[in-house]
Amino acid sequence: MSKAFIAAVIQDSIDCTGVAANQAASDLIAAIVKELKREGGFTLPSFGTFTVKKTKARQALNPRTGEQVKVKAGKTVRFKASPNLKKAV
Repeated sequence: MSKAFIAAVIQDSIDCTGVAANQAASDLIAAIVKELKREGGFTLPSFGTFTVKKTKARQALNPRTGEQVKVKAGKTVRFKASPNLKKAV
């Protein structure tokens, strides 16, 4: 799924211009990112839950050289599908 796909769905759904639909898709994505940063997660009922998880620093291997490298601690986004979504798919 891409931003263009989301914009096309919005455009077809509310019968607006492509520019307006693209702006709405951009605003939707920005709102999701803002909520993840501020709250650490959010739930879309009947779709699923997005949460921000912290990752620990660890050792990994460079696939080209086989050399060990340090990977810094960070954050990642996790998604858990709702039962309704699982049933639909």
